[in-house]
Amino acid sequence: MTVVLGASEIGALIGAVDVVEAVEAIHADLGSGAARQPAPTALTGADDAIFLPMSVRSDRLGLVAVKLMADIPANGDRGLPTQRSTILVSSSVTGECVAVLDGMAITRARTAATSVVATRHLARSDSRTLGLIGAGNLAIEHVRAFAATRPFDRIVLWSRSSTTVDRFLREVGGDLPGRCVLASGPQEVVEESDVLCTLTPSVDPIVLGDWLHEGQHVNAVGARPRPTHRELDGRALARATVFVDSRETALAKSGDLLVAMAEGTIPKDAHYAELGEVIAGRATGRSSADEITVFDSVGLGAQDLAVAACVIELARKRGIGTPVAIAPGSSATFAPLTGVAS
Repeated sequence: MTVVLGASEIGALIGAVDVVEAVEAIHADLGSGAARQPAPTALTGADDAIFLPMSVRSDRLGLVAVKLMADIPANGDRGLPTQRSTILVSSSVTGECVAVLDGMAITRARTAATSVVATRHLARSDSRTLGLIGAGNLAIEHVRAFAATRPFDRIVLWSRSSTTVDRFLREVGGDLPGRCVLASGPQEVVEESDVLCTLTPSVDPIVLGDWLHEGQHVNAVGARPRPTHRELDGRALARATVFVDSRETALAKSGDLLVAMAEGTIPKDAHYAELGEVIAGRATGRSSADEITVFDSVGLGAQDLAVAACVIELARKRGIGTPVAIAPGSSATFAPLTGVAS
């Protein structure tokens, strides 16, 4: 039996999921070879829209998934989200379609959780100030994720839009607004932060390498999955030790890397360690207190699958979602998932 889970149903479930743990575990699987995924191929047309089928297989979870991510800039003029996604999850044993899920909440949650995991493994343990460039939904999700798992004493924040900042301060909740300091511009955020998260849909660099300082960790998150869009300039990458979520995926769609390579700022044949390899002990993370580290976060279907599996299991337990028998031989009931903790 296939369960269909819409945005409101996932929103009611995802708060009970340990997203950071799920994301860290799937990255460890990627690092050890226990999970496999190819780089996505962009499906383009005459317009500016891009569709990315992001596929992954996890034998530990007993699941295969494909997330179809649509990046449609013209949706902004239509009053619609510029990025939408749907996740299809099937059993790797029987091939049965287990679930179809809206991807919005899962994507935001796993993206923030990945920054938390990268910070855990790559940043200095004495980091006290979090810097945010961008104050939209991703920034809100990041601050909440860090507050729950790795709190910072101080948050330095900048956005082009004062309205977006006001909404951010209203929605983060708790005592977090009291820890926030509003910066005059991106350079101030960079210079003040121990851990920096860039969370903007920038086309051109919004962070310059000359602004970075020794011992800093950067999560480069926000740029769209297009090979010409980037948030960091080439010098930032040249000054840092760069880590990626997936080499194949980063070299297919990370503008931060690809433009810097084309400019000759960083070598085209460099080998970048994956976050999962660091977690699995197959690659070295931060090697000194003075080192600058950058995590180039482009987003993986494996992250989506890890969180979706937990959401599906919760939905099964709570009787949430719409069960549909979409194919002959579908199970009469929504069975527990392999490899997902009950």
